[in-house]
Amino acid sequence: MGIATPGIFAVTILTSIAPEELNELGLQGGPGENVMRLAALARDARCAGVVCSAHEAKDLKGYFGADFAALCPGIRPAGGAHGDQKRVATPRSAIENGADYLVVGRPITEAPDPAAAARAILDEMADAAAAHAR
Repeated sequence: MGIATPGIFAVTILTSIAPEELNELGLQGGPGENVMRLAALARDARCAGVVCSAHEAKDLKGYFGADFAALCPGIRPAGGAHGDQKRVATPRSAIENGADYLVVGRPITEAPDPAAAARAILDEMADAAAAHAR
């Protein structure tokens, strides 16, 4: 019927976890090393991609290729409040690093004008994508 098989995404290191907290969780190394290790497990399990911070998206794409998707939460406009997020990125930097999907919540839902906030983020993403395509 033309319905695509849904893609499964595995969660790596949450963007609300600071690098110094990894040891407390029993993980050795930094966020990047752990994301790559967990992404390899996800790829081997035939996941469509992983949930990771935009900071790891570039290395992820470089190692696993463009078809292994990066879904990136912790997206905040420049100068925006980080809230509980420890490893944030702007929409522009996420796109520049190769993120396929951006998760933007509170910067829109808590904005005085949510529609304007969403438009500004979409504009920033479009500008970054156009610059990246050149």
